[in-house]
This record gives sequence, C-alpha cells and structure tokens, in this order.
Amino acid sequence: CFLTGAAKLVVVIAIFLLTFYVISQVFEIKMDANLGHIFARSALDAAARSTKPPRYKCGISKACPEKHFAFKMSSGAANVVGPKICLEDNVLMSGVKNNVGRGINMALVNGKTGELLDTKFFDMWGGDVAPLIEFLKTIQDGTIVLMATYDDGATKLNEEARKLIAELGSTSITNLGFRDNWVFCGGKGIKTKSPFEQHIKNNKDTNKYEGWPEVVEMEGCIPQKQD
Repeated sequence: CFLTGAAKLVVVIAIFLLTFYVISQVFEIKMDANLGHIFARSALDAAARSTKPPRYKCGISKACPEKHFAFKMSSGAANVVGPKICLEDNVLMSGVKNNVGRGINMALVNGKTGELLDTKFFDMWGGDVAPLIEFLKTIQDGTIVLMATYDDGATKLNEEARKLIAELGSTSITNLGFRDNWVFCGGKGIKTKSPFEQHIKNNKDTNKYEGWPEVVEMEGCIPQKQD
C-alpha cells in the first residue's frame, strides 16, 4: 500500500510538473507573440512618422534657404472670403484677423528683419485712389511689399497708382482689370521685375465663381535684404 501510495504521489507530482511546464510554455509563446506584435506596431508607427511629410513655414511646399523669408498668399474668393498673407509662419492679413477689405490689401515688411511694419486695404470700387497713392509714396527703400486683391481691386486705379506699383516690381499691374484676381510680392528700391506675381483675368467664360475668377495662390522664398 505504501508503495502504491508513493507511486500515486510520484505520478501526481509528475502530472503537476508537466502541466506547469506546458502552461509556462504556452504563456511564454503568447508573451513572445504579444511582444512581437508590440514591436511590429512600434516599427510601423515609426515608419509612418518618418514618411509623414514635414511642415514648412506658412505651409509652403519646401523649406527656404538661409537668409530668405518664407511666404504664402492668396487673393480673395469672389466677394465672400478675404485674402490671406503669411510670412515666416505669421499670418499678417486674413479674414480671421479681420484686417482685410475690398480692393487692394497690402502688408509692408522690413526687408532685413522680416518685422511687420504696417497693413492697409484700399477700396478700389467705392473708395478713392488718392489714399493709396499717398501710402505708396511713403514706403521706404528696403521694404518688402505684399499685395492681394479682394472683390475688385482695379476700378479706381489710375495711371499714377499703377506706375507706383510697377516701380515695386510688378508687371501685371498695368493690365489689372475689374474683378481680376492678383497677388504680388515686390519691394521698394527693387532693381528688376519681381518673380513673385500671379494674375487671373475676370472672364465670364472661364470664371470659377459667378462674376469672379478662381482664387490665386502663390508661395516662395524672399531674399533677405543685405547691407
């Protein structure tokens, strides 16, 4: 009986140890599988983060080189959404900032530091061109000038106003007409025509909105003024 009891005890212990071993092996396998899943997810998340395109200042498509200011701007959309002007990730003018209006919207920036100097808008439909002319005459050499139209930016323009804007580097200002969309970036004292200008004519056959062309957008890198 004693031997029988001892044999039973050995068998019970053996079964217990075998069961423990099997269970431990199963849990280890599951643990390994879970760890593998975690590592796999981490690798995928890291890959997703690495493939996510970087964001550049003002949301432009590529980074600007050193000693350049990043900018992005858009004209108004019909007479509903105002224009937007952004420089170095700072929104200078927009409908959200409530500092835009019908006509020509203008932001002046220090060409050396990128500091905002002033913002103005001039109503070229129901207003007077004289304040625009006087303002253009006060702009100092070395100032970056960003302009965007909203609704109508041309009806009240005269030859003097167009000439002053052309001296900032614009080529399209001479042809800017009723309800055309136009964005421009130039500078006081510029020696050549500016490469930063977009212009879409108001044409009833091609207009995106009834009575207005589509929004004009433009981005780029403005060279910092050097002494």
